[in-house]
Amino acid sequence: MTGVTLYDFLSGFVSCGFVVTGLFFLRFWRRSSDSLFLWFAIAFWLLGAGQTILTLSGIPMEERSSIYLIRLAAFLVILFAVVRKNRASV
Repeated sequence: MTGVTLYDFLSGFVSCGFVVTGLFFLRFWRRSSDSLFLWFAIAFWLLGAGQTILTLSGIPMEERSSIYLIRLAAFLVILFAVVRKNRASV
């Protein structure tokens, strides 16, 4: 069994933070029915999943680039949500 490093420990906190933030946005969506909050919740859950995969997978640094596509997808979801929200108000 390998030891847990400080990096692994802090990555767990970051992952948990992303998931909790997604839960807050989900709560705001349930209260307001504004789809922007739902999209933000999905994006933060994607960020949390990406961080968790990076931490637990044990993939060497050189081969991690494909995992960062999850982060790209999360940021594209945020961009889509903001553009959609601004288009709807025009």
